[in-house]
Amino acid sequence: MLLVHGTCVEVDGIGVLVIGPPGSGKSDLALRLLDAGARLVADDYLWLEASGGELVAAVPETIAGLLEVRGLGIVRHSYRDTCIVRLCVELVDFKDVPRLPPERQTIRYEDIAIKHVVLYAFDASTVAKVKLAVRAVRDGIVLTE
Repeated sequence: MLLVHGTCVEVDGIGVLVIGPPGSGKSDLALRLLDAGARLVADDYLWLEASGGELVAAVPETIAGLLEVRGLGIVRHSYRDTCIVRLCVELVDFKDVPRLPPERQTIRYEDIAIKHVVLYAFDASTVAKVKLAVRAVRDGIVLTE
């Protein structure tokens, strides 16, 4: 098992791992995704493990159901213990988001390749972009040509 600094939510049945440096908006994006119907798995850090050819995320028991909301503190939220991760959203500064990303971009954890997208957390459209990427992963759609 691999301990990862990040946040994980489940969107429409797809586990989404959100990574990025401190202050990049991981918890903020998770809060907005939760408001749009996602389910919390873990905030701040989580376990990743390969199992049956899938990448499984699990919340550490000590932070289960906890979400950091800047300005409000640590709040309790309903959560899932685990989910299968199929998408990684890496948060970067706005200037570092590629206008046209490379086709079929992936990232590997525990020798499992998952779809990888690079976004800026604080765009008004970021939640919609994550949902579009989830739909593409679920339906096997290539987003770039």
